[in-house]
Amino acid sequence: MSPAEHRKRILVAMSGGVDSSLAAALLVEGGHEVVGATMKTFCYKDAPGPTRTCCGLDGILDARRVADHLGIPHYVFDVEEEFSADVVDDFVSEYARGRTPNPCVQCNSNTKFRDLLHRGRVLGCEGIATGHYARIEIAPNGGLAILRGRDHDKDQSYFLWGLPSDLLPRLHFPLGGLQKRDVRQKARSLMLATADKPESQEICFVPLGDYRGFLETRLPQEHPALLPGDLVHSSGEVIGEHPGFAGFTVGQRKGLGGGFSEPLYVLEIRPESREVVVGPFDQLFSSHMLVEEPRWLTSVPPQPGDSVRVQIRHRSPDVPARVSRTAGGLELEFEEPQRAVTPGQSAAIYLGERLLGGGRIASARRAKVTAQ
Repeated sequence: MSPAEHRKRILVAMSGGVDSSLAAALLVEGGHEVVGATMKTFCYKDAPGPTRTCCGLDGILDARRVADHLGIPHYVFDVEEEFSADVVDDFVSEYARGRTPNPCVQCNSNTKFRDLLHRGRVLGCEGIATGHYARIEIAPNGGLAILRGRDHDKDQSYFLWGLPSDLLPRLHFPLGGLQKRDVRQKARSLMLATADKPESQEICFVPLGDYRGFLETRLPQEHPALLPGDLVHSSGEVIGEHPGFAGFTVGQRKGLGGGFSEPLYVLEIRPESREVVVGPFDQLFSSHMLVEEPRWLTSVPPQPGDSVRVQIRHRSPDVPARVSRTAGGLELEFEEPQRAVTPGQSAAIYLGERLLGGGRIASARRAKVTAQ
């Protein structure tokens, strides 16, 4: 919860999973007037695959069961149009450019929190809450800051760098100080219907993980991203053909065929020529990266020469880096070269536990290191 807490009317995003269910329950326990809300997004419409995901139809029913158990009202918000424009279209556009997007970041930054805040105001709510493993605390300058969740294995602050800073005073993350095991245990003690529900890992609108199949339904049949092209070794030699660069991402090893003298990995995608560049493991490392259009949650962004920590993908640790420049994007120099720095993915910037902001990775400068 936010500092200087008092009892409020709070809108809680309830996906139908255990985390958001317990977030609502903890706010009820704290004496707040809680309103539950489930967002109906693109993936509810004619989506194949399992229905018991955070975005399946069963998610709505599970959220409603929990809301009824807690004695709170529950609403379903139809945000399909906004979600499709902000998240799905962006996902398709990024893959069409040879990049690898992170739709959860895009959803948080442009759809989820924005819509929750708007709907919450209509319902007379002072704040909004989610089941993210992150914390809101007072910053050294007296403002508010997003910090990593106490459970670093479940920390989700990485997905929140794109939030507008003026939203922070209204945010509540009830699970921020908890360990995942304690969340399950507490949910069981409260007899929440979702206490033992498995976690959803897939992208909600691609529940079976078939990215190419999904892109084929959204891009023209003859789009360059779906057409064959050259598989090019970093030496410049054409060593084969790929079925379409939309099926590849930097760092990928599978799907490149066999018969080579050494394992090969995707190093670069060149959409203008439809080339997928591959090479050995030691060429996967980068010394610098450029982050485009960074957004900041702090009033004083990092400046050239400042030391920060940066996380370049979910489930990876943050690593030390130095700000090289801020004009024309944020350039960072890693203290040690990093593997598979992937254009389109998010780079979240930290100072200790505090999330300063972030942006999308635009490019990386390759640095050859000795393979381990």
